Amino acid sequence: MTAITRKFTWFIKDLGISIVGEKCYVSLVENLNISDVECIKYSLSKGIGLGIVVGGSIMKVPQLLLIVSARSARGLSLPAYVLETLAYAITLAYSYRNEFPFSTYGENLFLTIQNAVITLFILYYSSTPRLTHASSSTLPKVAFAAVAMIVCGIAFAFLPTATLAPLQLATLPLSLFSKLPQIQQNHRAKSTGQLSAFAVIAQIGGCLARLFTTATEVGDPLVSAGFALALVLNCVVGAQMYMYWGKDEKEDVARVPIAVQEQEKVPWQAPAEKVEVVIPPHSPTRRQSGRKWARKID
Repeated sequence: MTAITRKFTWFIKDLGISIVGEKCYVSLVENLNISDVECIKYSLSKGIGLGIVVGGSIMKVPQLLLIVSARSARGLSLPAYVLETLAYAITLAYSYRNEFPFSTYGENLFLTIQNAVITLFILYYSSTPRLTHASSSTLPKVAFAAVAMIVCGIAFAFLPTATLAPLQLATLPLSLFSKLPQIQQNHRAKSTGQLSAFAVIAQIGGCLARLFTTATEVGDPLVSAGFALALVLNCVVGAQMYMYWGKDEKEDVARVPIAVQEQEKVPWQAPAEKVEVVIPPHSPTRRQSGRKWARKID
């Protein structure tokens, strides 16, 4: 078998070396040394990391589609997404400037972009709910937010590496405070609104996988602590989604007026306006005739 694996084409060999390195490629592929635990863990970490990067590129797409199809951002917390986007951007800049492998942080690039778009959608639909066009006061808010995001991105790209370390440490409270508004809003409304179940589940799985890949390839305690805290908070949001699943439909039915519900149950029933005219008040002439008739009896 080793005679075959050692004669792989240059394309396969170069691709394998670029992913797991020459040492682990020779040990696992060419020599088929399955007892090399270190290279097995490293290769597994690389594979999981690349999978997370690919998954991160589409993780928030279902959330975007939910917002656009419903023309509403109900249930989504604006402060939560602003802080979460900031945490993603800081981790992206910190990892890139420290030259970490792209497989250990690449999803942060896609999540930062997707979160930025969702944040703009929340601003848009919170000012113009269920409208197909923006009001005159909405577009300046969205444009200002977009410009602020671009400026922050440029600033992170040119900040000194020494400055990014304390910013990465700040992602711990950012992760905490980015989830607390969403958790509080879900608890208050007893509903998760337009929150995407796919995005929540994917974030939980991504945090679990990132704890493994960070410990295997990077070993940075700041990054690991951030993923651990994010995992706990995402599990809380996931538990809320399980508890409040289907709550929206019940609330919507409860908001329907009783008269409308009765008309839907009994289609032949006359509308309320017509029913009110069925029993008119007594006219003055009828009361006068009654008094005259009483006098005749006397």
